[in-house]
Amino acid sequence: MTQHHLQGRSENEILWFQRRSFLQAAAAWTALGGVDAALAQGRGNVVEMMGDIMVNGSRLLALQSVQTGDQIMTGPKSSLIFVLGNSSFHVRQNSRMTVERGATLSAVSLLRLLTGAVVSVWGKGSNRQIITPTLTAGIRGTGVYTEVFSNENNRSYFCNCYGTVDVGSGADRTTSRSEYHQAFWGESSPREGRWLSPAPAINHSDDELEYLARLVNQRTAWQLSGKKGTKDSSGYR
Repeated sequence: MTQHHLQGRSENEILWFQRRSFLQAAAAWTALGGVDAALAQGRGNVVEMMGDIMVNGSRLLALQSVQTGDQIMTGPKSSLIFVLGNSSFHVRQNSRMTVERGATLSAVSLLRLLTGAVVSVWGKGSNRQIITPTLTAGIRGTGVYTEVFSNENNRSYFCNCYGTVDVGSGADRTTSRSEYHQAFWGESSPREGRWLSPAPAINHSDDELEYLARLVNQRTAWQLSGKKGTKDSSGYR
């Protein structure tokens, strides 16, 4: 049973990987050869979508793809799971984000999250960033969870679930090296003199990262090592 703590999110949002529709779509995605095969066969790179999804102002339709440079918006009770290059993404409900183009059409150089939340697994690479209104994260090969709390002056939450990430907010900077969930708050103004502070693990689970990693033929750090740590942000004080 997955373990997680909720803050402003519903149980159903966290347990999306248990949906029969996703399990069937993910099994078909893997069996048919992944993203390269999907694009070659004209199936697009969307693994599953639910509800109202807008891309560049128009509703996303079946068999369409998400491309770098696209602006994505999800409505209430909506979600989008897609793969771009060697990275996979689950965009939660009520989110607004852009995936900006990197060296190639399928390479994401920057994920700009304005509102909402996204779980993402990134294959190895360099010069890639996640940016929110109050936090920046330079990522390599990693799995992360990012959320913007618009009702708290765009306070940002960022969890380096595994991998190495350069995290910054305001004047504060740190390099996070994590094998099991090291999380941060990025503030719109300093709290007790700090823009960047430790955070608990909230609103995401191990299972989500494992399923997203599987879509791009990867495994999480804890799957590779066979052990899990403590979700306490102990590596950053």
